[in-house]
Amino acid sequence: MVLFGQYAGQRTQRHALKRLQEVQEEIYRQLQLLIPDDIAWHDSLASRVSGSPLLRLQVIERHAYTTFFRLTYEFSEGDDCSYAPDAHIRFYSDAHLAEATSYNTGQGCERTAHPSYPPVQLLQQAWRRNRALDRWLDYLLKQGHCVSTMKPAENKLAENTAKKEYSKISELG
Repeated sequence: MVLFGQYAGQRTQRHALKRLQEVQEEIYRQLQLLIPDDIAWHDSLASRVSGSPLLRLQVIERHAYTTFFRLTYEFSEGDDCSYAPDAHIRFYSDAHLAEATSYNTGQGCERTAHPSYPPVQLLQQAWRRNRALDRWLDYLLKQGHCVSTMKPAENKLAENTAKKEYSKISELG
C-alpha cells in the first residue's frame, strides 16, 4: 500500500511538471510577440502604449541560447521612479521555453529557491510565479504592447536600482 501512495505522488508530480512546462511554453510564445529581435543588440527596451504605464525590459545576462532579463512597469513622479510588477525571466531560445525566476507584484526581487526547500514546495512556487507572469503577459499583449512598440531605450532601470542601493548603504554607514 505504501508503494501505491508513493507511485501516485510521483505521477501527480510528473503531471504538475508537465503543466508547468506548458505554461513556460506559453510564456515563451507571448514573449515572442512582445520582444523584437533587436534584443540581441540592445540591453534596454521600452514600450509605451496609450492608457498604460511605460513598460521596461532590461537584459541582465546574455548567453548563446539563454537570455536573462527583467520586465517591469515604470511609474515616474518627478525624479522618483518605482517599478512593479518586477519579473525576472530566463528565456531559453533553444528549448522554446521561458520561466519566471522571480515575480514580485511589489518592488524588488524575491528569490525563492533554497536547498532546504522540499521539491514539492519549489514546484508550487514555480507554478505560482509562472502563472502570474503568464497572466500579466496576456494583459500586456491585450493592452497593445508588441514587437513594434518595444524600442531601444536608455538603461534607466539599472541606474535607478544602483541609486537606491547606494542610498541604503549611505543610510547604514
